[in-house]
Amino acid sequence: MSKIETPSHVIFVCDGSKCGKYSKDVRKVFKEKIKENHLKGDVVLIKMDCSDNCDHAPIVSFQPENFWLGEVTTRKAERFFDKYILEEEE
Repeated sequence: MSKIETPSHVIFVCDGSKCGKYSKDVRKVFKEKIKENHLKGDVVLIKMDCSDNCDHAPIVSFQPENFWLGEVTTRKAERFFDKYILEEEE
């Protein structure tokens, strides 16, 4: 059995039918932030199936913090990344 490296953080972005309409740009922001902060492998971005929170689309979850956030815009995505991943104060 081979060992899999465990990332420090995982960002899940809902890609269900409603969230998927809005989440592409949000995922792009997270990809750029991971790259510009040299966090590839330490922070993993994953598209998830419907989280059943369609009224709050798009949904983002930060793990292991277990923060679930709704109605995430690209601007909010940048702020949330800084707060939850880079641990910067707002």
